[in-house]
This record gives sequence, structure tokens and C-alpha cells, in this order.
Amino acid sequence: MFVLGQELEIYKGYQERIAECDRRLETYLKTMENQSEPGREPEPPKAGKKARGNAPQFNLRGELYRISGTDLTKIDGIDVMVAQTVIAEVGLDMNRWPTECHFASWLGLCPDNRVTGGKVLHRGTRRVQNRAATALRMAAGSLWRSQAYLRAKFRHLRSKLRAPKAITAMAHMLARLVYPMLKFGEAYVDRGIEYYEQKYREQEIKALHRKANALGLRLSPLTA
Repeated sequence: MFVLGQELEIYKGYQERIAECDRRLETYLKTMENQSEPGREPEPPKAGKKARGNAPQFNLRGELYRISGTDLTKIDGIDVMVAQTVIAEVGLDMNRWPTECHFASWLGLCPDNRVTGGKVLHRGTRRVQNRAATALRMAAGSLWRSQAYLRAKFRHLRSKLRAPKAITAMAHMLARLVYPMLKFGEAYVDRGIEYYEQKYREQEIKALHRKANALGLRLSPLTA
């Protein structure tokens, strides 16, 4: 009981320090310029997106929307803590990266193959210490539990590339979605799992037609 009492006091001390950080963060965010449209508020969060246990006790999502002019949490997998980490690490001036490809490369989420004399010695991504990239990887890993377009994409990649490479590929895709939102204030619109499944089916049919044509064959759909 004595040890348990000591641990409880330590826990309370940590909670006080966390609350102090939250107050300091809220005060700092309120000093930043408002980039949102006058009179416009962020849409309610998606159903099923719950705040983490260590999420700040103030309206962090609303403050991030105010200073960035967009709501990154509309992207599946990105919660308010991931959005905060990305904005804190990247900033709000996206003009430093000409395109989303440059942005993803800076995060270390692009292939960085080692080639010598036409021979590939190593395949992988560039190793960088970047908290934003780590946060996007965590967001990509959580897509397995979502019910949206990105979940279907992640499931398909995971079946082909295995989990580690699929997570990196989805983190790359998330970075490409974040870039125009922060640079141009664009809104993310989820197209749904059905849209992805239909698009993937059409791509598979086109690939089969190309193979059949190369072999001098013709495909015809089955009748009911």
C-alpha cells in the first residue's frame, strides 16, 4: 500500500505537468494568426474518431483549424494528436517544397534505392529522424480499423507488400494528401470503400485486356 501510494502521487504529479503543458500550448496557439475563413467552423469529427487519453483538455482541433485553415483530422487515420505533430514539425509554410513529391521525400517516405553499375544493392526508404513521418506511419497503421477508401487501399497494399512496406506506402499517400490541404486549404473528401473496389476492378479488367491482346486473344464477359 505504501508503494501504491507513492505511485499514485507520481501519477498525479505527471498529470499536473501535462495540464501545465496543455495550458501553455493553448496560450501559444491563440497568439498565432487566424487562417480560417471568417465565420466558418470545422465540421464535426467523424463518428468513431475518439480522442486519445493524453489529448489536451482544450479544443485543440478547433485551434489547429484556425491557424491552418483546414482540418487534417478529416483524413482517415489522422487524429488531432497526429495533426498537431505534423503541423508542429512541418509548419504552415509549404512553399519550401515545390510539390507533394518533394514533401514526401523530405519526410523520408520515398524509395531510396542504392544502385551501382546498374545493379540494385539495396531497396528501401531514406532513414531520417522526423517526428512527422513517425506520426504519419502510426496513422497509416491505424487505417486497418477504419471503414473508408484509405482502408481498402491499405488492405490491398498489405496483401501485396506485407505490413511494414504497406504502412510506409500509406504514410507516403497520407503525406501527399496533407500537402495540398496545408498549402492550398483544400478539404479532404472520402470516396468510400465501394469507389475503391470499383476502381480496382476496372484496373484489373484493363490489365487483363492488355494481356489478352498481347497474346492475340479476346475477352468476353460471362452472361447471366
